[in-house]
Amino acid sequence: MSISIPDLATVRAQRPEAIAEAAARRVRRPLIGDSGRLMIVAADHPARGALGVGDQHLAMANRADLLERLCIALSRPGVDGVLATADILEDLLLLGVLDGKVVMGSMNRGGLAGASFEMDDRFTGHRAEDIERLRFDAGKLLLRIDYDDAGSLATLESTARAVDDMAARRLPLFVEPFISRRIDGRVRNDLSGEAVTRSIAIASGLGGTSAYTWLKLPVTDDIDDMAEALEASTLPAVLLGGEVGKDQEGAYEKWRKALRLPTVQGMVVGRSLLYPAEGSVETAVDTAVGLL
Repeated sequence: MSISIPDLATVRAQRPEAIAEAAARRVRRPLIGDSGRLMIVAADHPARGALGVGDQHLAMANRADLLERLCIALSRPGVDGVLATADILEDLLLLGVLDGKVVMGSMNRGGLAGASFEMDDRFTGHRAEDIERLRFDAGKLLLRIDYDDAGSLATLESTARAVDDMAARRLPLFVEPFISRRIDGRVRNDLSGEAVTRSIAIASGLGGTSAYTWLKLPVTDDIDDMAEALEASTLPAVLLGGEVGKDQEGAYEKWRKALRLPTVQGMVVGRSLLYPAEGSVETAVDTAVGLL
C-alpha cells in the first residue's frame, strides 16, 4: 500500500522492510514500450552534492519538494520512468508511483561536485546485484575523462567492470561519457563535436561485451556536429537534457533536431523539467514528451 510524503520517515523508522516489499510487488514493463521511444526523468544529482538549479544553489535540497515534482512528472502521459539513487527510488517505491515505469539505478556518485577527487568517480551507489535484487530495469553511470587527471583511469576501470556485471545479468547499462577538464579549478565538460565523438568511441569499447550498453549523450554545442559524432558507434543512445538556461526554446529546438538521428532512442532529462526556468513541471514535461 502506498503512503504519503509526510509518512516516509515514520515508515522508514518502523518498517524498513516495506521498501523490499514494495520492490517485490512493483509492476514491471519492457524497457522500450509501444511508442518505440524512451522518456526518463533524472533525479540523481543530490547524491553528488549537485543541488543547484540556475542561481538557486540548494534548489534540490528539499526532499519533499523534489518528490512532489517527481510524482507530477511520472504522472504525465509519455513519461516512461525515472533515474535516481537508492534513497530517492525507495521513497518513490513507498509512494507507489513506480508501477509500470522503467526504474534506473544510479551507480557512481563518488565524484562529488567541486571535490579534489571529482574525477575519481567511485561506485558508491547501486551495484549490479542491487539493481537485480530490487527488480529495477537498468543502471546508469557517469564517465568523465580528464586526460590530465589520473583519477579518470580508476573510473574507466570501474566502469568496464560495471558493464561486465550488468551484462552478466542481462540488464541494460546507460553510460554517460564526457571529455572533461578543469578550468579555474572547476570541472567543465567539452561539448564540441570532436570531444563528444571521442567520448562515444571510448565508452563504446568498455567491458567484455557491449550487448547491454546504451549511451547517454549530451547534445553538441553545434547541432550539425551531432550526426557525425553519433557515427562513432552503433550503440543505442538517449539524449542528456542538461540544464536549460534562459533560452528554453532554443534548447528544445536542439533536442528536436538531435532526436531525429538514427541511433537516438529517446531522452533522459532532469533539472530542466523538474525545475523549469519558466512555467510548471507539467508544461515542461509535456513539451519534452512532445519532442519525441
